[in-house]
Amino acid sequence: MTREALLEHLATGATTVCRAWTVTRRDGEVLGFTDHDLEIVVDGVVCRADTGMTARVLNQTTGLSVDNTEAFGALSASSITEADLLAGRFDGAEVRAFLVNWQTPEDFIEQFRGYLGEVSRSGGAFKAELRGLSERLNRPHGMAYTPGCSAVLGDNRCRFDLEQPGYFAVATVDEADEGRGFVLTGAAGFDERWFESGRFEVLTGAAAGLFGVVKNDRIEGGKRIVDLWQSIGAEVAPGDSVRVTAGCDKTPAMCRAKFANFLNFRGFPHIPGEDWLASYPVPDRASGGVSRVGGTGS
Repeated sequence: MTREALLEHLATGATTVCRAWTVTRRDGEVLGFTDHDLEIVVDGVVCRADTGMTARVLNQTTGLSVDNTEAFGALSASSITEADLLAGRFDGAEVRAFLVNWQTPEDFIEQFRGYLGEVSRSGGAFKAELRGLSERLNRPHGMAYTPGCSAVLGDNRCRFDLEQPGYFAVATVDEADEGRGFVLTGAAGFDERWFESGRFEVLTGAAAGLFGVVKNDRIEGGKRIVDLWQSIGAEVAPGDSVRVTAGCDKTPAMCRAKFANFLNFRGFPHIPGEDWLASYPVPDRASGGVSRVGGTGS
């Protein structure tokens, strides 16, 4: 990249520049777009010219102000499809925007880096909000003092190895009901409700790479029936392969009994509840409770 060459080109007043965008989805697929009338290669990515992609003026500020803009384009069977948008494949995708000299595409400037926000569709086109990197700084951070565990099963705070035998199964879909309910084979040997609150990931087929969270896990007539909290965005067909992972309800009892991982429990099971904190003594009414420092309440 020769940024200086592009700046010199802009200083001439007679320019041959266009804009280009690259989108990197969470599954690793990279797509490129440009508003030029021919394909160009920017930073190693082929940016296509047949998508009708355009964008509003980009407003950039100093400091930690959020730099947001929007991108527009036509839904295309070869680039961004309505099915992929509905399936959530572009949710949270990384976006880079460039100003490029189309005569020498190696001369470009990165004007924006962020990720896709809200995406809407209408009339065969889409509109996507582009959110700057500083948008993530608006999220609240810190530890919440709750009775249940605040870690995600298998993350670096939980430290439980979900790859060990007995805590996952690779199964085949026998029946699928609107991407929410599934009858599975190949997940035998696990107790009923073993996978509730666990991860359900599609490995093959049109929905490969998509996942959901298990709501119900039951066994009926020797078949394992799994229901999800939300429907998978793409079609899951009989014969597709899926992976289901054991679930955790965030209680200390399950952490100890099911996973033998209580040393890494990230909750506060003995913290008083809201009803206890808001209670007050009433004359002539027995509390019926037990003192937390020993003894019995009156």
